Amino acid sequence: MKDLLYLSVNYIRHHRVKLLVLTLAITLVSWLPIAIQSIVDQTARQLSQRAERTPLVIGAPGSPLELSLGSLYFKTKTPEVLPYAEVAAVRATGYARAIPLYYRFRVQGYPLVGTSPDYFDYRGLRLSSGRHAALLGEAVIGAQVARDMQLTVGDHVISSPESVFDLAGVYPLKMPVVGILAPGFSPDDEAVFVDIKTAWVIQGLGHGHQDLNRKEALGQILKREGDNIIANASVRQFNEITPDNLDSFHFHGDNADNPISAIIPVPADKKSAALLLGHYLEERSNVQIVRSQRVIGELLDTLFTVRDYIVVGIAIVALATATVALLVFYLSLRLRKGERFTLARIGASRWQIQALMATEVIFVLLLSAVLSAILIALTRQYGMALLQQLLMT
Repeated sequence: MKDLLYLSVNYIRHHRVKLLVLTLAITLVSWLPIAIQSIVDQTARQLSQRAERTPLVIGAPGSPLELSLGSLYFKTKTPEVLPYAEVAAVRATGYARAIPLYYRFRVQGYPLVGTSPDYFDYRGLRLSSGRHAALLGEAVIGAQVARDMQLTVGDHVISSPESVFDLAGVYPLKMPVVGILAPGFSPDDEAVFVDIKTAWVIQGLGHGHQDLNRKEALGQILKREGDNIIANASVRQFNEITPDNLDSFHFHGDNADNPISAIIPVPADKKSAALLLGHYLEERSNVQIVRSQRVIGELLDTLFTVRDYIVVGIAIVALATATVALLVFYLSLRLRKGERFTLARIGASRWQIQALMATEVIFVLLLSAVLSAILIALTRQYGMALLQQLLMT
């Protein structure tokens, strides 16, 4: 038995390149169909569940798919915008509550979402520690953000500049973390939430600066026009909102004209939802209302179709691979005819010779099975997130 094992190991070592290529080929064709099925099924389930909980979304005219994915997953990097006045317009219909969303900015790759306190109740989000944002500039972060960035209540996050060459006033804002959400296994786990006005501050629509009415600021004033003061560039702009400078932050113009990415309407019942849908489809042409389930359903139909084509292609490749593998094993047995004859002459039994010849096949199949199992486990854990990243960026 020991001699048989020695011969098997030496044969595998001598033909390692051939056996490795066969192992990888069999691993891929056995893993890919299962991986694709697993990823698509998990993604479809999560997309469908999120869409069911958000049946209607209102946004600027454009792609219904981008609006749905942006509102549900905060993945759209440059969303079309509509004025904040549309929030009041939705409420004025009497059919629904209105939850604004503004998801233009990022914090180290995570979406920074400006919204209202109603959003947390609507999504059923709970805090694992801390409290909800109560003041301008405060942030509540998702569980995944806290875990990945190793943040706790009392730490700070800083919004990311849109470009190193940004001259439009979109500067980083340092924000204290006042709350961390409990894991919800949803896109909310990977978001940083702030008040809608905080998002406007990041955009430069609101700002705070040192008090120009103090005596030490007289040299910085260029001109006074009533209540308006024009100062030179030496006036210090604040990039963090604190209790000491909170009162200095203000917005120019009417907040109703400030941008938001979307509105989630929350109708009281199905009748109100139908009336709201009819109102926007028939009477409002400057905004669009989309039914998330329908849009996501169309996306999933495309995804399933692509999956089916891929699986058919893989099946053809698998058949070809199996044919080649069988041919290789057959030729290998033919080439080892002399080896079998020699083993028989030195006293090896028939089953020992057959076991030695089968070592090649057993090794390839066992190693392929182990590698496939590892890849399938990794796919089920990380594959869905990867596919969503590819689909929605």
